[in-house]
This record gives sequence, C-alpha cells and structure tokens, in this order.
Amino acid sequence: MDHHEKHLKSSEFITDMVIGMSDGLTVPFALAAGLSGAVNSNGIIVTAGVAEIVAGSIAMGLGGYLAGKTEQDHYQSELKREYDEVERVPEREMDEVKEVFADYGLSTESQNIIALELSKDKDKWVHFMMKFELGLEEPHPNRAKHSALTIGISYAVGGLIPLMGYFFTSNPKNGLIISAIITVLCLFIFGFFKSKVTGQPVIWGALKVTLIGVIAAASAFLIARLIS
Repeated sequence: MDHHEKHLKSSEFITDMVIGMSDGLTVPFALAAGLSGAVNSNGIIVTAGVAEIVAGSIAMGLGGYLAGKTEQDHYQSELKREYDEVERVPEREMDEVKEVFADYGLSTESQNIIALELSKDKDKWVHFMMKFELGLEEPHPNRAKHSALTIGISYAVGGLIPLMGYFFTSNPKNGLIISAIITVLCLFIFGFFKSKVTGQPVIWGALKVTLIGVIAAASAFLIARLIS
C-alpha cells in the first residue's frame, strides 16, 4: 500500500500572506468604522481608507523586507563563524557532531564513525552544524523581496474589502453595515482557511480571527463617537 504524507509546503509564503491579509482586513476595517462614527461623508472614509492602505502596504512590505534581510544576514554571519570554527577547532566541532547523534541514542562507536566521515567534507560538515546545532535553514536568496511583495499585496487586497461597503452606499451608516457584513464574513473565511492550512481547530480559529477584527472595529467606532 502506498503511503502518502501531507506536509505544509511554501510555509513562508503562507506566513507572509497571513500577516498581510489579517492586518489588511482588520486595520482599515477599524479605521473605516471609527470614521463612520465621526464624519458624514463616504468620500472622506474612502479617501482616508485608500491612503491608509497605501501607507500600510508600504510599511508592512518594508517590515517584511527588513525581516527577510535580517534573517539572511544572520544566517551568513553564523555560516562564516562555523567555517572559521571547523578550521580552528575541528576537534571541538567533531565533539559537537557526536553530541547531536548521542541525543538520538547512537552508540559511541557510531558517533565516532559518523563524525569522522562527516569531517571529510567541510561544506557538508558546516551545513550539518548549521542545521542540527544551530537549527538554521538557509533562506532563499530572494526571501526578503518575496516577503515584501507578498505581505504588501496581501495587505492591500485585505484592506480594500472593508471599503467596498462605502463604494455603493450614500452615507457612512449604511456603508458601515455593508462593510461589517462583508468584512466579518471574509474574516471568518480567512480564519477558517488559515487554521486549516496550519493544522489548527478550524472553527475556533475562524471565530478567533473574526472576534479580533470585530473588537478592533467596535473599539475604534466607540472611541470616535465619544471624541466627536
């Protein structure tokens, strides 16, 4: 019988999309709800919402880019250090290889054989240490750029959804009602699929994402009402 294992692929892409989409749905929704309690024009809400989406997409994308670059720089720094250590203190590095396999229950004889064989290829030795000693995987060369684009675009797509209600209504009150219905539905669907791909309880995950968005929007609306 064939055995097929299901594993989550492109986890970095999914993580970036979740970050961008969740903030994109929540922040502009809260902003639009807050403005609905303070102004009487849909045009003002749409203009402010679009401006926030542009600024938010750039800020979120830049944050993703910087995070990706930091990850790459950290990996290269540790890689250089490991190459230096296998040159200067190879005995200590071989002991660290043995410790890794000791944790898996291999005998001392097996540890010595594996460490000796691994030390014959410096590149494989170093990459073994990076992965199993430091727990670091080499980032994709374009990780920072891809992260910035994915987060920025996801934020923009998510941010436009709450504004849709204000495009087709004549006043902020009606716009908020339509926006709330659309956004809550999208938050629930987004939370459902987010939980599904990450292996979390889907209903609870969907409700949690929805609740966060609703609380943020309600808080913004009430604060705007109190101030105005």
